[in-house]
Amino acid sequence: MPLQHSKELTAEQTTDATITKGSAQNVWAACLDVLRNKLNNQAFKTWFTPITPLLFSDNELTIEVPSQFFYEWIEENYSNQLKQALKETLGAEGKLMYSIVMDKSQSQPVTIELPHQNIPKADSGDEICSDGHTSSDKAFVTRHRTKFESHLNPKYTFDTLIRGDCNSLAFAASKSVSQNPGQNAFNPLVIYGGVGLGKTHMMQAVGNHVRETHRSEYVLYVSSEKFAIDFVNAIQNGKIQQFSSFYRKMDVLIIDDIQFFAGKEKTQEEIFHIFNTLHQSNKQIILSSDRPIKEIRGIEERLISRFNWGLSADIQPPDYETRKAIIQSKLEQSGVTLDESVVEFIATNVTQNVREIEGCIVKLLASHSLFNQEIDLQFTKMTLKDIIRIQSKKLSLETIEKAVCTYFSITPNDLKGKSKKKEIAAGRQVAMFLSKELTGSSLKTIGLHFGGRDHSTVIHGHNTIRNKVENSAETRGQIEELKKRIDIMSM
Repeated sequence: MPLQHSKELTAEQTTDATITKGSAQNVWAACLDVLRNKLNNQAFKTWFTPITPLLFSDNELTIEVPSQFFYEWIEENYSNQLKQALKETLGAEGKLMYSIVMDKSQSQPVTIELPHQNIPKADSGDEICSDGHTSSDKAFVTRHRTKFESHLNPKYTFDTLIRGDCNSLAFAASKSVSQNPGQNAFNPLVIYGGVGLGKTHMMQAVGNHVRETHRSEYVLYVSSEKFAIDFVNAIQNGKIQQFSSFYRKMDVLIIDDIQFFAGKEKTQEEIFHIFNTLHQSNKQIILSSDRPIKEIRGIEERLISRFNWGLSADIQPPDYETRKAIIQSKLEQSGVTLDESVVEFIATNVTQNVREIEGCIVKLLASHSLFNQEIDLQFTKMTLKDIIRIQSKKLSLETIEKAVCTYFSITPNDLKGKSKKKEIAAGRQVAMFLSKELTGSSLKTIGLHFGGRDHSTVIHGHNTIRNKVENSAETRGQIEELKKRIDIMSM
């Protein structure tokens, strides 16, 4: 049944509706062009490719999303990018309306209207600085404290950060800094480690805690790239004094990925002076990099010396237990429970990058929402095959033997012996069935492995179990459970 939009069309408006629908597709295509440049490829494909444009009228675009979960995720994580894409495509007066399919079986969507929010404009003669407000000192001083934009992600807190052996020192130091910013020996606090290990999360957790406990409102998170771009713009527009004054007024300054300052001499000079002012005023400085400070080439010695005044703490790739804890935490935040085999599969195969773990969970939940399928091990493997690339291993008869023996509580000698006890004979036939179904072994090889039996015995055992699978729910359940166990054992 086609979706019904809240704005019904009369028969005379059919032609106009066709044009309007075509316009909606064009507008959404233009929005996608903007979003494609703002998002990584995985996020774009997962969250924006499934969206369908429905209607465009009176500068209002209506898009259909496949579920409430989809809508909530986009609004929580990509709202700013979507609004910016709409603004660039339709102008400041553009509006957006979601049509959310709440019940796929009945195809009855609930439509939620979200009016476009205009981005604040600067006063005449002022430029918008890195906090989203004007860069002049007067505007900074008179602006109400609660309106200060720290560029902190509210989801990045200590409560959502998993502590393990891999990050214990950085975690403890960050907690200490958050409770007493600028008044401790960890100034600056430098956190370093590879991509996707949680450096940004940890630094922003400090900032969020400082703001939540009202120790200061003036906490600013900025990437090194953003800082450098703003600095160049300030030079070109004759606003260098306002730029410098803005950063020197921070109580907690958090700069991400300082390795990108390498080779930028003027930017490093500005950082040097800002650092001196903040440090001498007992203001907290938190930095991150992808390697130890001393290994960053192209950074001035005087800066390296100052960056080493405080504490440098590394974050290592998480161990297996920490990876499982991260997965469980992300699932709890999403209100989802997954089978232990799925959790173990992800924890076993994603070993170097916390961000990839999060990406796996997000893609699983999105696919589950789109296709309404149970998230079992097989579904997980199919869904994550582009993220998790497992080296194929040839399944051995020994692995099947071990799984069957464990399941039926019998020994390998029982399985290969001549006993005709019911449970042993059943286990032997199941082992032969699985061996023929799951491996490329010949009937002769299978027969020899399970006690030197001939190929006719293997065929008989296989046919017996196949018939039971077709006619018995209990046997089907046994075989499926054994296949899951074999999958995990053969990883």
